[in-house]
Amino acid sequence: MTARVVFMGSPEFALPSLRELAASYEVIGVVTQPDRPAGRGKHLAAPPVKLLANELGIPVIQPRRLKDADALQKLRDWAPDVLVVAAFGQILRQEVLDLPPKGCINVHASLLPRWRGASPIQAAILHGDKETGVTIMLMDAGLDTGPMLSQRAIPISDKDTTATLSEKLSTHGAELLVETLPKYLEGELKPKPQPDDGVTTVSMLFKKDGKLDPAESAEALERKVRAFNPWPGAFVDLKGGPLKIHRAHTAKSKKGKPGDKVLHEGLPAIVTADGVLVLDEVQPAGKKPMKGTDFLRGVRDWS
Repeated sequence: MTARVVFMGSPEFALPSLRELAASYEVIGVVTQPDRPAGRGKHLAAPPVKLLANELGIPVIQPRRLKDADALQKLRDWAPDVLVVAAFGQILRQEVLDLPPKGCINVHASLLPRWRGASPIQAAILHGDKETGVTIMLMDAGLDTGPMLSQRAIPISDKDTTATLSEKLSTHGAELLVETLPKYLEGELKPKPQPDDGVTTVSMLFKKDGKLDPAESAEALERKVRAFNPWPGAFVDLKGGPLKIHRAHTAKSKKGKPGDKVLHEGLPAIVTADGVLVLDEVQPAGKKPMKGTDFLRGVRDWS
């Protein structure tokens, strides 16, 4: 008998997992976040998971809060054998965790117990980790504290951004999910508690976290540029508004004091605590992204 699966997810990261599940199981319903305003026009935009579910012909609900009576009743009506979660964006209450006989399975984008919490991919880049990965785990009431079913590690490139690393991890997570799920459902694979050693947690990021502090090292700031791409976006304040920094690299230089704007080999740069952060691609307020060299042609008094 094929397991009845309900899937919970919202962003691009969740799409490969939903596709793989739908190819192998009876996905009877999808739960995703409500449509939200997006873009300059602030028109309502559907979460990527909703668009894919509609394409696959799977029923969708979009509760503002999962604890709402209508959402809970719909889950009970669907009567899933197992519930699969990938970047859903809401906390699952105990009554939801207890609903499916086989529990709730999560595709988490880190090698647990490292980087429990809301921003594991950004945290791995920010802290200079050499590798990260995905963990398939059985959810409990804690924050990513449940027992693990499987893990897969991948290296982090020194060019990886959150965007590129998310794409890699979403693919690996989907592959590992469909490798793991049948073994778990058939009783061949038993959940193992997470180790007590190596626990780290990370909180949700906010727009203000993207502001760069030149008092930090150039290496730390370069990691922030990559970790905050695409969101919340790294930036520095200029007279005309925030200057977003999409790509940057570090260089040794002794000129200036932290925060000074200088030139380095024909590119705009910012002096940091131990060198300079060279701006390869930027986006001035109200304009499109551009190369650092193009930015210099239209800006006054950079150095």
